Amino acid sequence: MKVSTVEQMRNLDKGAIEEFKTPDTILMENAGEAVYFVIHNEFGIDGKRFIIFCGIGNNGGDGFVVARKLLSNGGLVTVFLLGDSEKLTGCAKDNFDTISTLPIRIERLTSMEQITSSLLYSDAVVDAIFGTGLTREVGGIFTKVIELINKSQTTVFSVDIPSGVNGDTGQIMGCAVKADYTITFGLPKLGNLLFPGFDLCGKLYVTHISFPPSLYNTDNIKIETNDPLPIPERGEDTHKGSYGKVLFIAGSSNYLGAPYFSALSFLKAGGGLSYLASPESITNFLANKGSEIVFAPQKETGKGSLSLKAKDQLLEFSDRVDMVVMGPGLSLHEETQELVRELVVVIKKPLIIDGDGITAISKDIDIIKKRKEVTILTPHFGEMSRITKTDIGEIQKNKVAILFKTCKELNATIILKGAHTLIGYPDERIFINMSGNPGMATAGSGDVLVGTIAAMFGLGFSGEESTRMGVFMHGLAGDLAMKDIGEEGIIAGDIMNYLPEAVQYCREHYEDIIKNIYESIYTI
Repeated sequence: MKVSTVEQMRNLDKGAIEEFKTPDTILMENAGEAVYFVIHNEFGIDGKRFIIFCGIGNNGGDGFVVARKLLSNGGLVTVFLLGDSEKLTGCAKDNFDTISTLPIRIERLTSMEQITSSLLYSDAVVDAIFGTGLTREVGGIFTKVIELINKSQTTVFSVDIPSGVNGDTGQIMGCAVKADYTITFGLPKLGNLLFPGFDLCGKLYVTHISFPPSLYNTDNIKIETNDPLPIPERGEDTHKGSYGKVLFIAGSSNYLGAPYFSALSFLKAGGGLSYLASPESITNFLANKGSEIVFAPQKETGKGSLSLKAKDQLLEFSDRVDMVVMGPGLSLHEETQELVRELVVVIKKPLIIDGDGITAISKDIDIIKKRKEVTILTPHFGEMSRITKTDIGEIQKNKVAILFKTCKELNATIILKGAHTLIGYPDERIFINMSGNPGMATAGSGDVLVGTIAAMFGLGFSGEESTRMGVFMHGLAGDLAMKDIGEEGIIAGDIMNYLPEAVQYCREHYEDIIKNIYESIYTI
């Protein structure tokens, strides 16, 4: 599903009105109808008391429609207007004038005493204060209202986005409503899906409010949810080479888990031949843990990390495989870091760079720009900070904008890991991954991820597709593990061991996964 910025949604509204001759009154009516529909289905209406907080923009106008719909179906409705009704314009004013003729209590909110008792005796709150157009910090009476809504422990339905959440970044603008349900219009906005905004939306619904598909599926919108692709069945007449040969350049004397998890996860997710090039002193230990891996012991430094003397052999080996993964557990030894930088330039195969490999290239990031083959980087926020020379806090506030810029500048695919991992491409497309859970925040999880991406490449997906599929399948494996053993205590080995089940689950339940975007966005 496409995901829009606030500006793109304004353009969609404009296109619907001007190109498809859909009056804005119909768009607002459809928006209010969708909110009413969710309230009816999720909560019930007849005989229940509703408080609707409305701003004086179009979000408030949607709230006026909701008020009318609730009243007509037996709800008892009070509207508190946060602003001067004389400043209402267009269809928002028209809908306000309509509800003003109905037996709906309408008050302009000027003090908190007006709403304290009303909230105490209400069954549900409809938040129609700001919408997605908020650009400055929430303050004054708005802050007090939002804080009181959150303290009321009343069921909350937010219109388009919880008030106080930035529609483009998901950041909280001072304070924000914590909703139980959010109904967003046209398309989900970035702020609906990026944390912390996503966490405040509750159960998220989207309605296209009568937009034609050609409008909301346009190629001009480059951000989408990371919906999985169909996984091909394994043919009867195939062999291990049919499912990819990947070289993992990984490991050091201090990091024994990373090479093991990355190389074995490739096999567990369906890959064919996994070659692991690690320092010779740790190879026997790794072979005892993962005997299915093919080992290629390499010369090492005095500290037990890969030596520059291994460069020629590694380069020769890379020519015999389909993809190279470099970085898991390599260490920060300067000689090994230099080895990474030199190999990046000369390896002529699709290359995934992870962990310590990212630290190495961040010291001379321009070498990535010289590569002609597919390059995939898998940074967490700290590593992204090193790549971009940007403060972590700034990246967290502007994830999408910084990812757009960096992918294009480096001509690389970048997986920005975290809650709702972002996958960015040089052509400025970005996919928001919806699978995964907090239990996956554990040592070694990223090593399993790179092995999974490589496996998707081995199964026949393109470099671009394998990146998306690897991220999704990694998250799905973590979710299957969570269902069986809970979030607490999930370790990398659990994620890895659920990869076969995840692949099978995706094959068997593909349509169900696609239908509701992995049980995260519900379409009405």
